Amino acid sequence: MNLPDETFEIFLAAPPGLEPALCAEAAALGFEAPAVAAGGVAVRGGWTDVWRANLGLRGAGRVLARLGGFHAAHLAQLDKRARRLPWDALLRPDVPVRVEAQCARSRIYHAGAAAERVGRAIRETAGAPVAADAPVRILVRIVEDFCAISVDTSGEPLHRRGAKQAVGKAPLRETLAALFLRDCGYAGAEPVVDPMCGSGTFVIEAAEIALGLAPGRLRAFAFERLRTFDAAAWEAMRAACAPQETILRFHGFDRDAGAIAASRENAVRAGVDAVAAFAAQPVSALMPPEGPPGLVMVNPPYGARIGERDDLRALYGAFGRVLRERFGGWRVGLVTSENGLARATGLPFAPPGPPVPHGPLKIRLHRTGPLP
Repeated sequence: MNLPDETFEIFLAAPPGLEPALCAEAAALGFEAPAVAAGGVAVRGGWTDVWRANLGLRGAGRVLARLGGFHAAHLAQLDKRARRLPWDALLRPDVPVRVEAQCARSRIYHAGAAAERVGRAIRETAGAPVAADAPVRILVRIVEDFCAISVDTSGEPLHRRGAKQAVGKAPLRETLAALFLRDCGYAGAEPVVDPMCGSGTFVIEAAEIALGLAPGRLRAFAFERLRTFDAAAWEAMRAACAPQETILRFHGFDRDAGAIAASRENAVRAGVDAVAAFAAQPVSALMPPEGPPGLVMVNPPYGARIGERDDLRALYGAFGRVLRERFGGWRVGLVTSENGLARATGLPFAPPGPPVPHGPLKIRLHRTGPLP
Protein backbone atom coordinates (compact mmCIF):
# COMPACT_ATOMS: atom_id res chain seq x y z
CA MET A 1 0.00 0.00 0.00
CA ASN A 2 1.24 3.48 -0.80
CA LEU A 3 1.95 5.66 2.19
CA PRO A 4 2.21 9.48 1.91
CA ASP A 5 5.99 9.56 1.29
CA GLU A 6 6.10 6.68 -1.22
CA THR A 7 6.04 6.72 -5.01
CA PHE A 8 3.92 4.30 -6.98
CA GLU A 9 2.30 3.78 -10.36
CA ILE A 10 -0.37 6.28 -11.35
CA PHE A 11 -2.56 5.38 -14.31
CA LEU A 12 -4.08 8.16 -16.40
CA ALA A 13 -7.06 6.87 -18.38
CA ALA A 14 -7.41 8.09 -21.96
CA PRO A 15 -9.79 7.39 -24.83
CA PRO A 16 -8.42 4.54 -26.98
CA GLY A 17 -6.45 6.10 -29.83
CA LEU A 18 -5.49 9.25 -27.93
CA GLU A 19 -3.01 7.75 -25.46
CA PRO A 20 0.00 9.37 -27.23
CA ALA A 21 -1.58 12.81 -26.94
CA LEU A 22 -2.16 12.33 -23.21
CA CYS A 23 1.39 10.99 -22.82
CA ALA A 24 2.71 14.19 -24.43
CA GLU A 25 0.59 16.29 -22.08
CA ALA A 26 1.81 14.37 -19.02
CA ALA A 27 5.43 14.83 -20.14
CA ALA A 28 4.86 18.56 -20.70
CA LEU A 29 3.52 18.89 -17.15
CA GLY A 30 6.59 17.17 -15.73
CA PHE A 31 5.19 13.79 -14.67
CA GLU A 32 7.86 11.13 -14.19
CA ALA A 33 8.49 8.59 -16.95
CA PRO A 34 5.13 8.73 -18.76
CA ALA A 35 4.58 5.61 -20.86
CA VAL A 36 1.73 4.78 -23.22
CA ALA A 37 -0.31 1.75 -22.16
CA ALA A 38 -3.56 0.26 -23.41
CA GLY A 39 -6.30 2.72 -22.51
CA GLY A 40 -4.07 5.35 -20.97
CA VAL A 41 -0.68 6.44 -19.70
CA ALA A 42 1.33 5.15 -16.73
CA VAL A 43 3.48 7.53 -14.68
CA ARG A 44 5.20 7.33 -11.31
CA GLY A 45 4.67 9.66 -8.42
CA GLY A 46 3.24 10.19 -4.96
CA TRP A 47 -0.06 11.46 -3.61
CA THR A 48 0.71 15.09 -4.46
CA ASP A 49 1.21 13.95 -8.08
CA VAL A 50 -2.21 12.26 -7.91
CA TRP A 51 -3.73 15.58 -6.84
CA ARG A 52 -1.78 17.47 -9.52
CA ALA A 53 -2.90 15.05 -12.23
CA ASN A 54 -6.57 15.48 -11.30
CA LEU A 55 -6.24 19.24 -11.10
CA GLY A 56 -4.11 19.97 -14.14
CA LEU A 57 -4.35 17.28 -16.83
CA ARG A 58 -6.86 18.26 -19.50
CA GLY A 59 -6.94 14.97 -21.40
CA ALA A 60 -7.15 12.35 -18.66
CA GLY A 61 -10.53 10.72 -18.07
CA ARG A 62 -9.62 9.37 -14.61
CA VAL A 63 -6.58 9.11 -12.37
CA LEU A 64 -6.04 5.70 -10.73
CA ALA A 65 -3.50 5.07 -7.96
CA ARG A 66 -2.08 1.54 -7.95
CA LEU A 67 -2.29 0.25 -4.37
CA GLY A 68 -0.66 -3.14 -4.85
CA GLY A 69 -0.44 -6.30 -6.92
CA PHE A 70 -0.02 -9.99 -6.20
CA HIS A 71 -0.72 -13.45 -7.58
CA ALA A 72 -3.96 -15.10 -6.46
CA ALA A 73 -5.12 -18.44 -7.81
CA HIS A 74 -8.23 -18.85 -5.64
CA LEU A 75 -10.56 -16.77 -3.48
CA ALA A 76 -8.99 -17.77 -0.15
CA GLN A 77 -5.61 -16.60 -1.43
CA LEU A 78 -7.15 -13.35 -2.68
CA ASP A 79 -8.74 -12.77 0.72
CA LYS A 80 -5.50 -13.47 2.61
CA ARG A 81 -3.29 -11.28 0.41
CA ALA A 82 -5.79 -8.43 0.21
CA ARG A 83 -5.73 -8.27 4.01
CA ARG A 84 -1.98 -7.65 3.95
CA LEU A 85 -2.51 -4.29 2.33
CA PRO A 86 -2.58 -1.56 5.01
CA TRP A 87 -6.04 -0.31 4.17
CA ASP A 88 -6.18 1.69 7.38
CA ALA A 89 -3.43 3.97 6.00
CA LEU A 90 -5.65 4.84 3.03
CA LEU A 91 -9.31 4.57 4.01
CA ARG A 92 -11.34 6.39 6.63
CA PRO A 93 -13.87 4.49 8.75
CA ASP A 94 -16.45 7.24 8.17
CA VAL A 95 -16.25 7.12 4.33
CA PRO A 96 -17.93 4.18 2.53
CA VAL A 97 -16.18 2.46 -0.36
CA ARG A 98 -17.40 0.29 -3.18
CA VAL A 99 -15.39 -2.50 -4.75
CA GLU A 100 -15.58 -3.36 -8.45
CA ALA A 101 -13.79 -6.38 -9.92
CA GLN A 102 -12.91 -7.69 -13.38
CA CYS A 103 -11.55 -11.17 -14.10
CA ALA A 104 -9.99 -12.46 -17.32
CA ARG A 105 -8.18 -15.70 -18.11
CA SER A 106 -7.86 -16.48 -14.39
CA ARG A 107 -8.77 -19.30 -12.08
CA ILE A 108 -10.66 -16.69 -10.10
CA TYR A 109 -13.38 -16.10 -12.66
CA HIS A 110 -16.33 -14.79 -10.62
CA ALA A 111 -15.96 -10.98 -10.45
CA GLY A 112 -18.72 -10.62 -7.88
CA ALA A 113 -17.08 -13.10 -5.51
CA ALA A 114 -13.71 -11.38 -5.94
CA ALA A 115 -15.23 -7.99 -5.13
CA GLU A 116 -16.96 -9.45 -2.08
CA ARG A 117 -13.71 -10.92 -0.70
CA VAL A 118 -11.76 -7.67 -1.12
CA GLY A 119 -14.66 -5.70 0.35
CA ARG A 120 -14.72 -7.95 3.39
CA ALA A 121 -10.95 -7.53 3.82
CA ILE A 122 -11.36 -3.75 3.72
CA ARG A 123 -14.25 -3.75 6.16
CA GLU A 124 -12.54 -6.00 8.68
CA THR A 125 -9.08 -4.41 8.55
CA ALA A 126 -9.85 -0.70 8.09
CA GLY A 127 -13.40 -0.47 9.42
CA ALA A 128 -14.55 1.28 6.25
CA PRO A 129 -18.14 0.39 5.30
CA VAL A 130 -18.76 -1.10 1.86
CA ALA A 131 -21.75 0.25 -0.10
CA ALA A 132 -22.88 0.13 -3.72
CA ASP A 133 -23.25 3.92 -3.94
CA ALA A 134 -20.08 4.83 -2.03
CA PRO A 135 -18.02 7.88 -3.09
CA VAL A 136 -14.68 6.01 -3.10
CA ARG A 137 -14.17 3.21 -5.61
CA ILE A 138 -11.65 0.36 -5.26
CA LEU A 139 -10.86 -1.42 -8.53
CA VAL A 140 -9.76 -5.07 -8.57
CA ARG A 141 -8.44 -6.44 -11.87
CA ILE A 142 -7.41 -10.09 -12.07
CA VAL A 143 -5.74 -11.17 -15.31
CA GLU A 144 -3.98 -14.53 -15.64
CA ASP A 145 -4.07 -14.97 -11.86
CA PHE A 146 -2.38 -11.63 -11.16
CA CYS A 147 -4.47 -9.24 -9.09
CA ALA A 148 -3.91 -5.48 -9.38
CA ILE A 149 -5.75 -3.25 -6.91
CA SER A 150 -6.22 0.48 -7.49
CA VAL A 151 -8.26 3.35 -6.13
CA ASP A 152 -10.10 5.72 -8.43
CA THR A 153 -8.91 9.07 -7.11
CA SER A 154 -11.10 11.16 -9.41
CA GLY A 155 -14.65 10.14 -8.53
CA GLU A 156 -16.76 11.76 -11.22
CA PRO A 157 -15.11 11.44 -14.67
CA LEU A 158 -12.66 14.27 -15.29
CA HIS A 159 -14.50 15.60 -18.35
CA ARG A 160 -17.07 16.88 -15.86
CA ARG A 161 -15.18 20.07 -15.20
CA GLY A 162 -18.12 21.78 -13.50
CA ALA A 163 -18.70 24.57 -16.03
CA LYS A 164 -20.56 22.96 -18.96
CA GLN A 165 -24.03 22.53 -17.50
CA ALA A 166 -25.91 23.60 -20.64
CA VAL A 167 -25.33 21.08 -23.44
CA GLY A 168 -26.77 20.28 -26.84
CA LYS A 169 -27.13 16.99 -28.68
CA ALA A 170 -24.16 14.55 -28.57
CA PRO A 171 -21.77 17.00 -26.88
CA LEU A 172 -18.05 16.39 -27.23
CA ARG A 173 -16.37 15.66 -23.91
CA GLU A 174 -13.93 18.30 -22.71
CA THR A 175 -11.17 15.70 -22.39
CA LEU A 176 -11.58 14.72 -26.04
CA ALA A 177 -11.64 18.37 -27.09
CA ALA A 178 -8.42 19.06 -25.18
CA LEU A 179 -6.58 16.13 -26.77
CA PHE A 180 -7.80 17.03 -30.27
CA LEU A 181 -6.63 20.62 -29.73
CA ARG A 182 -3.24 19.31 -28.63
CA ASP A 183 -3.01 17.08 -31.70
CA CYS A 184 -3.65 20.17 -33.83
CA GLY A 185 -0.63 21.86 -32.23
CA TYR A 186 -2.67 24.25 -30.12
CA ALA A 187 -0.83 25.45 -27.00
CA GLY A 188 -2.74 28.60 -26.05
CA ALA A 189 -0.77 31.08 -28.15
CA GLU A 190 -3.18 31.65 -31.05
CA PRO A 191 -6.86 32.41 -31.60
CA VAL A 192 -9.40 29.64 -32.12
CA VAL A 193 -12.63 29.84 -34.11
CA ASP A 194 -15.38 27.20 -34.05
CA PRO A 195 -18.02 27.78 -36.77
CA MET A 196 -20.40 25.08 -35.40
CA CYS A 197 -19.69 25.41 -31.70
CA GLY A 198 -22.70 23.66 -30.13
CA SER A 199 -22.33 24.19 -26.39
CA GLY A 200 -18.93 25.85 -26.83
CA THR A 201 -16.59 23.05 -25.81
CA PHE A 202 -13.68 23.77 -28.17
CA VAL A 203 -13.85 27.54 -27.64
CA ILE A 204 -14.03 27.32 -23.85
CA GLU A 205 -11.30 24.69 -23.65
CA ALA A 206 -9.00 26.78 -25.86
CA ALA A 207 -9.66 29.91 -23.82
CA GLU A 208 -8.92 28.08 -20.56
CA ILE A 209 -5.61 26.86 -21.98
CA ALA A 210 -4.66 30.39 -23.06
CA LEU A 211 -5.57 31.76 -19.62
CA GLY A 212 -3.73 28.99 -17.78
CA LEU A 213 -6.86 27.87 -15.93
CA ALA A 214 -6.56 24.42 -14.34
CA PRO A 215 -9.32 22.15 -15.67
CA GLY A 216 -10.11 20.71 -12.21
CA ARG A 217 -10.39 24.04 -10.40
CA LEU A 218 -14.20 24.03 -10.11
CA ARG A 219 -14.87 20.52 -8.82
CA ALA A 220 -14.24 18.04 -6.01
CA PHE A 221 -12.41 14.70 -6.20
CA ALA A 222 -12.59 11.31 -4.51
CA PHE A 223 -9.03 11.65 -3.16
CA GLU A 224 -10.31 14.35 -0.79
CA ARG A 225 -12.02 11.52 1.16
CA LEU A 226 -8.86 9.46 1.70
CA ARG A 227 -6.57 9.43 4.75
CA THR A 228 -3.68 10.47 2.49
CA PHE A 229 -5.37 13.80 1.78
CA ASP A 230 -3.81 16.98 3.17
CA ALA A 231 -6.32 19.84 2.89
CA ALA A 232 -3.76 22.60 3.48
CA ALA A 233 -1.33 21.25 0.89
CA TRP A 234 -4.18 20.82 -1.60
CA GLU A 235 -5.38 24.40 -1.14
CA ALA A 236 -1.81 25.63 -1.62
CA MET A 237 -1.58 23.63 -4.85
CA ARG A 238 -4.84 25.08 -6.14
CA ALA A 239 -3.83 28.61 -5.17
CA ALA A 240 -0.55 28.25 -7.09
CA CYS A 241 -2.50 27.77 -10.33
CA ALA A 242 -2.99 31.49 -10.85
CA PRO A 243 -4.55 32.49 -14.19
CA GLN A 244 -2.52 34.44 -16.71
CA GLU A 245 -3.52 37.24 -19.04
CA THR A 246 -4.02 36.88 -22.77
CA ILE A 247 -4.70 39.32 -25.57
CA LEU A 248 -6.20 36.52 -27.67
CA ARG A 249 -9.91 36.18 -28.33
CA PHE A 250 -11.87 33.02 -29.06
CA HIS A 251 -14.98 32.85 -31.20
CA GLY A 252 -17.82 30.38 -31.46
CA PHE A 253 -20.66 30.47 -33.98
CA ASP A 254 -23.71 28.30 -34.53
CA ARG A 255 -26.93 28.78 -36.49
CA ASP A 256 -28.87 27.54 -33.43
CA ALA A 257 -29.60 30.45 -31.08
CA GLY A 258 -30.22 28.00 -28.24
CA ALA A 259 -26.72 26.58 -28.64
CA ILE A 260 -25.25 30.07 -28.53
CA ALA A 261 -27.15 30.89 -25.34
CA ALA A 262 -25.84 27.66 -23.79
CA SER A 263 -22.28 28.47 -24.87
CA ARG A 264 -22.45 31.90 -23.27
CA GLU A 265 -23.76 30.43 -20.00
CA ASN A 266 -21.01 27.82 -19.98
CA ALA A 267 -18.34 30.45 -20.69
CA VAL A 268 -19.51 32.54 -17.74
CA ARG A 269 -19.35 29.54 -15.40
CA ALA A 270 -15.87 28.71 -16.70
CA GLY A 271 -14.70 32.29 -16.15
CA VAL A 272 -13.65 32.83 -19.78
CA ASP A 273 -16.50 35.08 -20.94
CA ALA A 274 -14.14 38.08 -21.14
CA VAL A 275 -12.14 36.42 -23.95
CA ALA A 276 -14.74 34.12 -25.56
CA ALA A 277 -17.47 35.52 -27.79
CA PHE A 278 -20.41 33.65 -29.31
CA ALA A 279 -22.87 34.64 -32.03
CA ALA A 280 -25.67 32.98 -33.98
CA GLN A 281 -24.88 32.81 -37.69
CA PRO A 282 -24.66 30.27 -40.54
CA VAL A 283 -21.39 28.97 -41.90
CA SER A 284 -21.82 31.11 -45.01
CA ALA A 285 -21.41 34.27 -42.90
CA LEU A 286 -18.14 33.14 -41.31
CA MET A 287 -15.27 35.64 -41.50
CA PRO A 288 -11.85 35.54 -39.85
CA PRO A 289 -11.59 37.77 -36.78
CA GLU A 290 -9.11 40.64 -36.70
CA GLY A 291 -5.58 39.72 -35.77
CA PRO A 292 -3.19 36.92 -36.62
CA PRO A 293 -4.34 33.59 -38.05
CA GLY A 294 -4.83 30.65 -35.75
CA LEU A 295 -6.86 27.45 -35.64
CA VAL A 296 -10.35 26.70 -36.94
CA MET A 297 -11.58 23.81 -34.83
CA VAL A 298 -14.92 22.20 -35.59
CA ASN A 299 -17.03 19.18 -34.71
CA PRO A 300 -19.81 19.26 -37.35
CA PRO A 301 -22.86 16.98 -37.50
CA TYR A 302 -21.96 13.46 -38.67
CA GLY A 303 -25.18 12.31 -40.30
CA ALA A 304 -25.70 8.99 -38.57
CA ARG A 305 -28.89 8.45 -40.61
CA ILE A 306 -28.29 7.77 -44.28
CA GLY A 307 -30.90 10.22 -45.49
CA GLU A 308 -29.01 13.12 -43.92
CA ARG A 309 -25.71 12.58 -45.66
CA ASP A 310 -26.50 14.39 -48.91
CA ASP A 311 -27.48 17.51 -46.96
CA LEU A 312 -24.35 17.21 -44.86
CA ARG A 313 -22.12 16.91 -47.92
CA ALA A 314 -23.48 20.26 -49.02
CA LEU A 315 -22.81 21.72 -45.56
CA TYR A 316 -19.25 20.37 -45.46
CA GLY A 317 -18.67 21.59 -49.00
CA ALA A 318 -19.85 25.10 -48.15
CA PHE A 319 -17.70 25.08 -45.03
CA GLY A 320 -14.63 24.11 -47.05
CA ARG A 321 -15.26 26.84 -49.65
CA VAL A 322 -15.56 29.52 -46.97
CA LEU A 323 -12.28 28.49 -45.40
CA ARG A 324 -10.41 28.23 -48.70
CA GLU A 325 -11.64 31.66 -49.78
CA ARG A 326 -11.36 33.60 -46.51
CA PHE A 327 -9.03 31.86 -44.06
CA GLY A 328 -5.61 31.91 -45.69
CA GLY A 329 -2.88 31.18 -43.12
CA TRP A 330 -5.28 29.43 -40.72
CA ARG A 331 -4.99 25.75 -39.82
CA VAL A 332 -8.08 23.53 -39.63
CA GLY A 333 -8.99 20.69 -37.30
CA LEU A 334 -12.18 18.81 -38.12
CA VAL A 335 -13.68 15.92 -36.15
CA THR A 336 -16.08 13.56 -37.88
CA SER A 337 -17.07 9.91 -38.08
CA GLU A 338 -17.31 10.06 -41.88
CA ASN A 339 -14.12 10.35 -43.90
CA GLY A 340 -16.21 11.06 -46.99
CA LEU A 341 -17.67 14.16 -45.37
CA ALA A 342 -14.18 15.41 -44.53
CA ARG A 343 -13.19 14.92 -48.17
CA ALA A 344 -16.28 16.88 -49.25
CA THR A 345 -14.73 20.05 -47.77
CA GLY A 346 -12.02 20.03 -50.43
CA LEU A 347 -9.51 20.99 -47.73
CA PRO A 348 -5.95 19.63 -47.86
CA PHE A 349 -6.20 17.29 -44.88
CA ALA A 350 -3.31 15.08 -43.86
CA PRO A 351 -4.16 11.39 -43.27
CA PRO A 352 -6.74 11.23 -40.47
CA GLY A 353 -5.92 10.39 -36.89
CA PRO A 354 -6.84 7.09 -35.24
CA PRO A 355 -10.48 6.16 -34.61
CA VAL A 356 -11.66 7.33 -31.19
CA PRO A 357 -14.84 6.07 -29.47
CA HIS A 358 -17.55 8.71 -29.14
CA GLY A 359 -20.81 7.18 -27.98
CA PRO A 360 -21.75 4.48 -30.49
CA LEU A 361 -19.50 5.99 -33.19
CA LYS A 362 -15.80 6.13 -33.99
CA ILE A 363 -14.59 9.62 -34.79
CA ARG A 364 -11.32 10.83 -36.32
CA LEU A 365 -9.42 14.09 -36.32
CA HIS A 366 -8.62 15.58 -39.73
CA ARG A 367 -5.94 18.29 -39.80
CA THR A 368 -4.44 20.74 -42.27
CA GLY A 369 -1.37 22.91 -42.22
CA PRO A 370 -1.78 26.66 -42.85
CA LEU A 371 -4.20 27.19 -45.74
CA PRO A 372 -2.82 29.01 -48.81
